[in-house]
Amino acid sequence: MNSFNFDVITLIPRAFELINNLGVVTRALDKKLINVNVHDLRQYGEGSYKQVDDKPYGGGSGMVLKPEPIYKAHDSIKKLSNSRTLLMTPQGKVLKQQDLSRWSSLDQLIIICGQYEGFDERVRNLADEEISVGDYVLSGGEIPAMSIINGLTRLIPGTLGDPSSLFDESHNSFLLEYPQYTRPKIFKGMEVPNVLTSGNHEEIKSWREKKSLERTLERRNDLNFKNEDKK
Repeated sequence: MNSFNFDVITLIPRAFELINNLGVVTRALDKKLINVNVHDLRQYGEGSYKQVDDKPYGGGSGMVLKPEPIYKAHDSIKKLSNSRTLLMTPQGKVLKQQDLSRWSSLDQLIIICGQYEGFDERVRNLADEEISVGDYVLSGGEIPAMSIINGLTRLIPGTLGDPSSLFDESHNSFLLEYPQYTRPKIFKGMEVPNVLTSGNHEEIKSWREKKSLERTLERRNDLNFKNEDKK
């Protein structure tokens, strides 16, 4: 099986040293299930000062990433036949678990990280999709990019010790995961539900399905509407 390739264009390449200490990603790297290639945008900067940003036309605060370095960096990456480019931006579509599942069938994901007050509008032409991780603003696209790498890597066969654990996770079926318990049976007066220690697997399965639906209705009713649409 070929490795899945992540190619990240960023002004802060050192930020991605963190992923070497994320258990799931580290395991996938060690097994050569994935490659994470980080491309320093500064290396593609303009002139002797390697300029990557400039003041925005029309005035305004902050600096804007120039288009030339990003295009050069993107052009330098060897494109695989089954590849997509993501642009991390607060204006993008909010990331969903179904997006990670969809991308897991690719061979390569190129991720462009924004910075400063944004990027030249023409950079959008490079992207197949624009992605946000929520309705808030961060200082750059590095943390969102690492979220995608982490979430997608978990879906690659051979990464998790127990692949079946994926099926019960929150958001895979538009439902939140049921409550989980472990030892001790009683902690500070809070007791594990008897059904979970009964050994009756059918009752346990039924209890988990019920609690999953209850939790979704209580905390994320918007997901339940999506679940109804699927039926």
